[in-house]
Amino acid sequence: MLINMKQLLEVAKEHTFAVGAFNVADSNFLRVVVEEAEKNNSPAIIAVHPTELEFTKDDFFSYVLNRIKNSHVPFVLHLDHGGNIADIMRAIRVGFSSVMIDGSLLPLAENIKLTKEIVDISHPLGVSVEGELGTIGNTGTSVEGGVSEVIYTRPEDAKEFVESTGVDTLAVAIGTCHGIYPKDMEPKLRMDILQAIKQEVDIPLVLHGGSANPDEEISEAVKIGIQKVNISSDYKYAFYKKCREILAATELWDPNAIYPECIDAAKEVVKYKMNLFNSQDKADLYRDEKVLAWRNELL
Repeated sequence: MLINMKQLLEVAKEHTFAVGAFNVADSNFLRVVVEEAEKNNSPAIIAVHPTELEFTKDDFFSYVLNRIKNSHVPFVLHLDHGGNIADIMRAIRVGFSSVMIDGSLLPLAENIKLTKEIVDISHPLGVSVEGELGTIGNTGTSVEGGVSEVIYTRPEDAKEFVESTGVDTLAVAIGTCHGIYPKDMEPKLRMDILQAIKQEVDIPLVLHGGSANPDEEISEAVKIGIQKVNISSDYKYAFYKKCREILAATELWDPNAIYPECIDAAKEVVKYKMNLFNSQDKADLYRDEKVLAWRNELL
């Protein structure tokens, strides 16, 4: 079932759970996310960074869309960290149901202007839009980029941003970083900032850089009001750790001999995250008449 992000997260917000957005860069990772979502009866988000879209190429998404449209669980196909209008238009042409425009490094007024432009393009097409306010740190182990120091989202800016852009979801900076944290770096989420933002805006909120954060902090953030958590590094790391073990111990070269155990290792992480986000067995919530009508609009 393919729906857009607004439709997906409205249900999550109503029922106080979050949905994992898992970055997919090839068919192995697509299998990991889709098969584990179906096994756990969990909604899921197929997230694709522009560099991942460039790597996989447009035609790959004919397969992706066919696979998720025919699934019994709800999926969103989402462009992660679109940097400009060209990124957004490419994703929409390919068939993405949701896009993110990342103007977080711009001054507030310019971020609002850019995001509003993307909203005006996307909404008439039934495509939802995610914006970002504040900047997410970068540990140096992720393609998403960012900055070395988190610039926290100001609640009053969040209110102005949402009202001025009409954006559907908002990524907020409360202390996470993209990538795997070094051993000497301990992430700490600012729940006070998240609570203050929730008092100012009423749309679903997004946590970027969700890998490697303490479970108790992620769980608390979901209870306060995070409806989408981005996961990339954690499950890719598990996949390639197993891959390295196999290649170091054998002379295998056939993908069908190497990758099955790697896929299983990544699935364990995805399952763990779905349980942490409380999204397991929530797919049934998307089978009422209203949601099925949304689905039909996107088919």
